[in-house]
Amino acid sequence: MDHPFLRWMDRLYLGTIWAAGTAIFFMSLIIPWGVFSRYVMGTGSQWPEPIAILLMMVFTFIGAAAAYRAGGHIAVNMLTEKLPLPLQGVLTRVVDALMLVICGFVVWYGTNLCIETWGQGIAELPWLPVGATYASLPIGAAVTLLFVLEKIVFGSQAHRRIVRFEELAEGA
Repeated sequence: MDHPFLRWMDRLYLGTIWAAGTAIFFMSLIIPWGVFSRYVMGTGSQWPEPIAILLMMVFTFIGAAAAYRAGGHIAVNMLTEKLPLPLQGVLTRVVDALMLVICGFVVWYGTNLCIETWGQGIAELPWLPVGATYASLPIGAAVTLLFVLEKIVFGSQAHRRIVRFEELAEGA
């Protein structure tokens, strides 16, 4: 944890965890309110569903970046674990390269999607541009891209010691 880039990645990782956790927390408050207002009060609110969808996108795409860095993402290892170690290393590099390509694609086209839809409004929330609702897509892909680069250069996070929040705060 002595390299400045790793310290920055640790902070970014902590930020992604907090963003995803905050999103799921508020989703768990907003969805019951929508159900309560519709079925108990008989007057359905218009805002809970689009806000919950926005929060789900934050949870999904920002949380996926955190899951990638933690090694908690979906991986099918059944075939690769049966291969010889040198070939496993080659396949790891191929997967890393493909991840860089995919993340770059999503950053580029996700950003273009946000820009092109920024002028459109959501009927239930006219103050919120449609492009803002898509922003977690390129942001999450950009963060994942940084985590992939970190893995390529410094190795998997699973092989390094876990940094506590207090240590990050002290290093700030």
